[in-house]
Amino acid sequence: MSDTASIASNQRIFWNSEATRRWVTEQTRIDRMFTAVTEAILDSAAPSRGESVLDIGCGTGTILLKMAEAVGPDGQVLGVDISEQQLALARQRIAAAGTTWARVLLDDAGTHDFPAASFDLAVTRFGVMFFADPIAAFSNIRRAMQPGGRLALAVFRPGPDNPWATASLAAIRHLVTPPAPPGPEEPGQFSWGDPGRVRRILDGAGFRDVALTPLDLEFKVGANATEAAEFAMFIGQGARLLHGLPDTTREAARSAFEAFFTTYEGPGGVSLPGGLWLVSAVN
Repeated sequence: MSDTASIASNQRIFWNSEATRRWVTEQTRIDRMFTAVTEAILDSAAPSRGESVLDIGCGTGTILLKMAEAVGPDGQVLGVDISEQQLALARQRIAAAGTTWARVLLDDAGTHDFPAASFDLAVTRFGVMFFADPIAAFSNIRRAMQPGGRLALAVFRPGPDNPWATASLAAIRHLVTPPAPPGPEEPGQFSWGDPGRVRRILDGAGFRDVALTPLDLEFKVGANATEAAEFAMFIGQGARLLHGLPDTTREAARSAFEAFFTTYEGPGGVSLPGGLWLVSAVN
């Protein structure tokens, strides 16, 4: 198996594992934390009535449903993801909303054989950072877009710009062995943090007018330190390191997280900064 195929296979396994189940069970909480990101994507994408939209890595369907509302029944929205457990919830939410012009597909958007020139707009909220071969993936996505079609992506800037996801790792370094940092071309949560790399990917895939706009936010990770620690146990860099470790280690990590987040508690809960790029381009 090639390195690219191996990476893609490992991503499918991870996003269909117990490690990611809470992206489904905690969907409401996760969406609440990322509300400002969702609003920023809608503003950047500016979907119009009757348009056809591709949601890359649609997850549980939040952006997909917003797009479906914006384009209306004369439009169509397709969400593609490799996580069956997240798509199962997305299907439920689509049915509950009655948006028959929206649907989801279990596959990798980077390799799926889309009909050519099918979409006016392609969007994502954090759904593109894990492609094994991002230039090939976006070349495939571009072929599926209409000439002049628009790209609107929300991706994370580098780890130091995102203390909400990275700062608490210091609290558990005595309990876990951190993996070697990923290489500059390897997939990962912050793999789109380098604006030069983002431009190389999209230019290499054939897009034009690539632009990156910084977005700085405060992410509320819990109503208090206890809730923030529980959140860190299932989402983020720490959660990946702790997955599969003994219960004693996990409980010690929970206590360490709680002590860490206590220093960030305020009247509105526990909030830490996050930094994103809003990426736009044209086919």
